[in-house]
Amino acid sequence: MEEVKLVNLCQTCDIKTKKMSDDDAIDSDFAVERTWYDDEETSRVVDSSVKRFPKFKSHDGLGLTPSANLQKQMDLDKWEQKIIAQSGILPTQPAANYDDEESECRVYLSVNSARPEFLSTYDSSMFQQPKADLRYNLEGDLYQLAKNGSQSVTEWKKHHEQQKEMTELQTRERLEKIKKGRQILEAVRQHNNSQFKDLLIDTGNINRETLPIFQSREDIIRLVAENNVIIIVGETGSGKTTQVTQFLMEEGYGRFGQIACTQPRRVAAVSVAKRVADEMNVELGQEVGYTIRFEDVSSPKTIIRYMTDGVLLRESLIDENLDKYSVIIMDEAHERSLNTDVLFGVLKRILSRRNDLRVMVTSATMDSSKFSKYFGGCPILNVSGRTFNVDISFMRSNPQDYVAVAVMHAIKIHLTEAPGDILIFMTGQDDIECACELIRKKIEEQEEYPPLEVLPIYSQLPADLQAKVFEPIPIRKCIVATNIAETSLTINGIRYVIDCGFAKQKNYSSKAGLDTLLIQPISQAAAIQRSGRAGRTMDGKCWRLYTEISFNFEMPPMTIPEIQRTNLSNVILLLKSMGFNDVLSFDFMDRPPLDNFMHALTQLWSLRALADDGSLTDLGREMVKFPLDPTLSKMLLVGDKYHCLDEVLTIVSMLSVPPVFFKPKGKEDEADSMREKFIVPESDHLTLLNVYNLWSSVGRGLNSDRDRDMQRATWARKHYLHNISLIKANEVRKQLIEIARDAGLQHSTSGDDWTVVRKAVCSAYFHQTARLKGLSEYVNLHTGIQCFLHPSSALAGLGYVPEYIVYHELVLTSKHYIHGVTAVDPLWLSQMAPEFFTATDAFGNVLEEGKPPVVIEDDNGQELEKQDLKQNEVKNDTNKNSKYSDLSLTMGDVEKVVLPPTISPTSTAPGGVKKRKKLGK
Repeated sequence: MEEVKLVNLCQTCDIKTKKMSDDDAIDSDFAVERTWYDDEETSRVVDSSVKRFPKFKSHDGLGLTPSANLQKQMDLDKWEQKIIAQSGILPTQPAANYDDEESECRVYLSVNSARPEFLSTYDSSMFQQPKADLRYNLEGDLYQLAKNGSQSVTEWKKHHEQQKEMTELQTRERLEKIKKGRQILEAVRQHNNSQFKDLLIDTGNINRETLPIFQSREDIIRLVAENNVIIIVGETGSGKTTQVTQFLMEEGYGRFGQIACTQPRRVAAVSVAKRVADEMNVELGQEVGYTIRFEDVSSPKTIIRYMTDGVLLRESLIDENLDKYSVIIMDEAHERSLNTDVLFGVLKRILSRRNDLRVMVTSATMDSSKFSKYFGGCPILNVSGRTFNVDISFMRSNPQDYVAVAVMHAIKIHLTEAPGDILIFMTGQDDIECACELIRKKIEEQEEYPPLEVLPIYSQLPADLQAKVFEPIPIRKCIVATNIAETSLTINGIRYVIDCGFAKQKNYSSKAGLDTLLIQPISQAAAIQRSGRAGRTMDGKCWRLYTEISFNFEMPPMTIPEIQRTNLSNVILLLKSMGFNDVLSFDFMDRPPLDNFMHALTQLWSLRALADDGSLTDLGREMVKFPLDPTLSKMLLVGDKYHCLDEVLTIVSMLSVPPVFFKPKGKEDEADSMREKFIVPESDHLTLLNVYNLWSSVGRGLNSDRDRDMQRATWARKHYLHNISLIKANEVRKQLIEIARDAGLQHSTSGDDWTVVRKAVCSAYFHQTARLKGLSEYVNLHTGIQCFLHPSSALAGLGYVPEYIVYHELVLTSKHYIHGVTAVDPLWLSQMAPEFFTATDAFGNVLEEGKPPVVIEDDNGQELEKQDLKQNEVKNDTNKNSKYSDLSLTMGDVEKVVLPPTISPTSTAPGGVKKRKKLGK
């Protein structure tokens, strides 16, 4: 099958589509823009909103079955014919040849068990496992309820999918969002970052001297002068994030170097920098700036610099002592993000070499003794806040539907309690939207009920709608939020808190190589933080929707640190490059589990980043130069080797931004039809490359950048693509080109040969190889886990079902879905990873690329099976020795050997190997 190349979609359109409205496009671009800033830098973006291609109408009005159903029916027909033939009822009919090319030869791929030698020297006793009291009680009621979820949400989602019209409130919010979105798009088109940041957050007018942290200014300055490390404990809203940096600059610490303040999230780094710049009345990017991955708004004049913890960690690769900084503030340390935990160990080593460096750790939790002990008993400063008494109530029994019970409590509070706003903690967007709708409906059903403003807040909500929770109004507010309201937001006026007791938490399974985001019980520390939201401005009340027994015996005391529940490959690669050759000796505050550690080391070894003795290879040193996952870094370097660096740079950039495909509500058919026009059947990665190449070619001959950007935006809107994602991908690509140039990589392009691009993809993801099992169903060759092509994949239902694929990510939702799939040749796998794969022909001869397998035929031209050949070896030993002992295979040809007709053919190959169309070489 020839590979699909670029198609001029600007000139041809086979299916009549409805024009996507400007409102839809603005709404879409706004959502993508906020996703870019809200997501964590280490997170991966998955197009989980895409559903299977629905049925749509053809030009003549007749029903047209999508290709997914056609492929399914073809497979069922083949299966039925095979069963009938095997039963002997009907004679076997020769299979139709749908390809003019020669049929692909049968290749047997075996999986080898390989393990790096240096792992045998590691003793499991050297690893500190998570303490038992930090783990969840898997047999407890809360854990079981978390697995079952809320029935109210299930029913609400079913009802919500059937609704076509928005409510009056949603319409009003949409109009406000469209108005804000027009301003944002204009700011983006003018490439003015500061204009977008003005819209990102409403900084408000707050008097610095009224903040609780201001009363401790002199104590902070004194402790910083007397100690290398201090811990500051202050609740959310005390002002520690925005004021401490200004205190230090006012005291002259900026004369000796920059004052750095790290944040676990991009949106926090951006918004806080904007806030401080406004307070100091300076331009963002001058005296005050920020740096996040792929975005730097700072200058040589910058004194106060906010950044994500990952950025500072990577800077330590270039400047191992971080000499450019006089003070480093680790903010929001209680969240214990992956990069924060690694930075603790890095800074601890730097402090042993730099007596002039000052490190400040700020936390919103009162349990700060662990931080102090880690840094040698450093002093702790508690910033007193305006706290009041909070009356806490537990349930008599754990409710089966926490959403329904939360709604009931909210209505009861609204009708019976004194004035004061309500804050409800839920797990995610579905829970929040369901609860908001149920509360509104109950209020509207009873005319005698007083008015109540119900407001949702979660990370994916537009920034202007998030700002509504901070605006004072004359009626009571009921705010329904995720755990973002625990410590990351300060909402005044909250008097009543309803805590569902659950939150979504990211976990990593090293055995399955799988990231999951599942609902789980919160920790006791998180529950205390939630109840504390009710006592900020007045005495308050908190209703915990779980029993006191569950609180004491089913909830862990503290949230399990991210470093104990995530993939450690990137961390270990960074530590190795910093000189921590024995990563086991690294001073982790909480050591990762054994399984996660071993899996990461094995993965890096398989990628050739680590040698057999565990040391960093030259390839590993090159990989660490890129701010990417090790697999993507490997892909770039192999792309340089295969002379397709230009194409691989584009693919990596597209994988680093939010999804590009857009499916507006009510226009799913048109969006799916347009999406199919971009598809390259062999690969999702090549599909992304195709999209970017077409988008970047639009307006290329125009002299005006503004006209080109406007034309690209119009083209993207016409083809149901997120223009903002493509703009971000273009910016990421430019930065990666600079890094590649500094690393000595030369520009190269594969031209029309996209096979080498697939080889580069295969070289990075061979440890995530799967083999075809059924209809869009695959089995991971290393873990044995069954996984399914995601409905949005280019390979799903297009009549092309490759036997072997590699994938970018495995995500657990309703099924184990694989995202970012590319078809590969089994010979590539054995060539790129001979430790893990061996490709053989029917005789068991090891194959190499360019030396295809032998196809055995009888006198009737029927192919024989490997097991039949083995049986025939006994009967025809002499014939075998004389005929097969010296086979010579020519490049690109198949040597055909004819056996006597006494050997009867069978129908399927060992292991269920199926024939498929030949990939382009």
